[in-house]
Amino acid sequence: MAIHIKSPWEIEKMTKTGQLHTAIFAEVEPHIRPGVSTLELDQIILRAIQKAGGQAPQIGYRAGGTVPFPSATCMSIDDVVVHGLPSKRPLREGELLKIDFLFTYEGYTTDMARTYAIGKVSPEAERLMRVTEEAFWVGFKLLQPGRRIGDVAAAVQDFVERQHGLWCIREMVGHGVGRELHEDPQVPNYGEPGKGPKLRPGMTLAFEPMVALYPAKMVILADGWTATVGKGNLAAHYENTVLITDSGPRLLTGSQKAVPVER
Repeated sequence: MAIHIKSPWEIEKMTKTGQLHTAIFAEVEPHIRPGVSTLELDQIILRAIQKAGGQAPQIGYRAGGTVPFPSATCMSIDDVVVHGLPSKRPLREGELLKIDFLFTYEGYTTDMARTYAIGKVSPEAERLMRVTEEAFWVGFKLLQPGRRIGDVAAAVQDFVERQHGLWCIREMVGHGVGRELHEDPQVPNYGEPGKGPKLRPGMTLAFEPMVALYPAKMVILADGWTATVGKGNLAAHYENTVLITDSGPRLLTGSQKAVPVER
C-alpha cells in the first residue's frame, strides 16, 4: 500500500483546491429545487469549475472495465447511493439528491459530497440526512495521528447502526486523494478498532459516510455506474477532504460546524 504523505507545498495547493471546491458547491445550492433537472445542475457546476480555472476529472474517468464516466458530477436520487448520471428529468418534491464530484486545480484534487432535500421530505429522510452528517463529525474527531482507520470506521458504524438503526454502505468506501483521484488507504465506514493503516500527518483523505435507511446489498445498474440500494430504500452521503495534522484533523473542503450529535 503506497500512501502519499503530502509535503507542506502540496498541502498549500490542496488547501486552495478545497476552498474553490467549497465555493462551487455554494454556487450551485441556490439552484437546487423541484423542477430543475440534474443535468442543469451538472452544467452549472461544470461552468463554475471552468470559471475557477480547474478541471472536472470525472469526465472520461474509467473504473476497472467500466465505460467512461460522461459527466462532471455524480447526481444520485433517493435509493441511488453514488455515481448517478445527470439527466433531463426534473427533480420532484420530496426526493433526496446527492451531489458528489471531484475537483482538480493546478494538479491537485479534492473530493466533496452533500445530500439535499428537494422541497419538503419525509421525517425518515430528514433523519437519514441528519444522522449521516453527524456520522461524519463522529468520525472526523477520531482522525487523529497515531489512531488507525479501523478506529474511525468502527465509531461511524456504531453510531449509524447500533445507536440509530440505519445501515452503513459496505460496497463503497472513502479513500486517499490529492495527487490522484483515488489513492491509498481505503477508508470504510464499518470495521474493527485497532485495524487498518495508522493515520499520519500529511495524509489527505476523502472521508465519506454513506448510509441507507434499511440494510441492503448495493447493486450497479446496466449503465455500469449507477449504484442503488433498491427501490423503496433511501441513501444519504456526506463527504469532505480531510488533512491529518500533528494536532488533529483539518477540513480542506466544507466548513467546521458545531453539529449537535444525537445519542
